[in-house]
Amino acid sequence: MIDPNFLRLLVCPASRQPLRQASPTELEAVNRAIRGGAASNRGGAKVSTPWADALVTADSTWLYPIQDGFPILVSAEAIATPTR
Repeated sequence: MIDPNFLRLLVCPASRQPLRQASPTELEAVNRAIRGGAASNRGGAKVSTPWADALVTADSTWLYPIQDGFPILVSAEAIATPTR
């Protein structure tokens, strides 16, 4: 869990939209896509390791991983929100 005061400072590096913590449903959807081999990041690399946590853009379009408590806010690392 990201500290709420710190989270208020974070924005998407591509769109500058505010970010929020991913819901359990959103996290499960991205992990289902990863496990199914259907997840590639914005940089074009296949993502094969499920995420423990993530941040989502305000428009719910992109997810950014949180690894070991650190948000990875590199545009190429984002995954598009999986469709249901």
